[in-house]
Amino acid sequence: MKITREELEHVAHLARLNLNEEELTRMTGQLDNILAYVAKLDELDTTGIAPTTHAFSLVNAFREDQVSPSLSQTEALVNGPKQNGEYFVVPRII
Repeated sequence: MKITREELEHVAHLARLNLNEEELTRMTGQLDNILAYVAKLDELDTTGIAPTTHAFSLVNAFREDQVSPSLSQTEALVNGPKQNGEYFVVPRII
C-alpha cells in the first residue's frame, strides 16, 4: 500500500476536508490505486529522452506585428466620456 490511512487523514486535515469513516476507507483505496498506477512510470527506461513541457513542439501561431499609425491625443480623447482636452477625467480614488 502506497498511502496509509494516517497519511490520508493528515492530507484531509490540511485540505480542511471532513471525511467520515466510509469516505476515508474508500479514498484510501482509490488513492492507493492511483499511486500504484503512476508508479508504473518508474519502470520505463527514459535514458536519452529529453524532458519536455508539451507532447508536441509548439510554435507561436500569432501573426507578424505590423506597424501602423497611432491615434492622436485628440482622437483618443474623443472616445472617453469625460476629458479636459489633455487627458481623461476619472473619479478620484483614495
